[in-house]
Amino acid sequence: MTESESSISDRVWTVPNALSALRLLGVPLFLWLALGPQDDGWAVIVLMVGGFTDYLDGKIARRFNLTSRLGAMLDPAADRLYILATLVALTVRGIVPIWLSAGIVGRDLILAGGLVVLRRHGHPPPEVTWLGKAATLNLLYAFPLLLLSVGHDTFGHVVRPLAWAFTVWGTWLYVWSGSQYLVDERRLITGTPAR
Repeated sequence: MTESESSISDRVWTVPNALSALRLLGVPLFLWLALGPQDDGWAVIVLMVGGFTDYLDGKIARRFNLTSRLGAMLDPAADRLYILATLVALTVRGIVPIWLSAGIVGRDLILAGGLVVLRRHGHPPPEVTWLGKAATLNLLYAFPLLLLSVGHDTFGHVVRPLAWAFTVWGTWLYVWSGSQYLVDERRLITGTPAR
């Protein structure tokens, strides 16, 4: 067991875990707001609360040594579910092309398959990289902006270029980080040392 693994506890009832659970509850609420009444303002608020609690749970976990195995699973799961839910809403409403959504979801499916192989070989998932965090952060900025850009008013026209800049940059970083995670997974399975 590595030092970082030994510092992570089996605690369940922690403030960071509660914040992650709250984020998970926001996913169906977001979908309903974005696809049902198409109340984009409230949908964006749900995304913003999700983003803020994502930041807050990590800060609290590190500051007060409240990291846990459950939190290590809940946090990225909530990120992936928000990304998936937002992509579904944006694709169903025709705001983003299906190929863009397919590329992002395909990346996650490929990595999930790699995690299954890693687990079979007795390895934990690779560490989250700064590139992966930057990619996720860009997408989490892009999606609310895309929702806000659908209007044909001045605000929609002003926000649209910024929304697409974050979308293109975030998607590119997301795919790039995915390829790096695949390299890391292969290295772990084959026992190849890192360069």
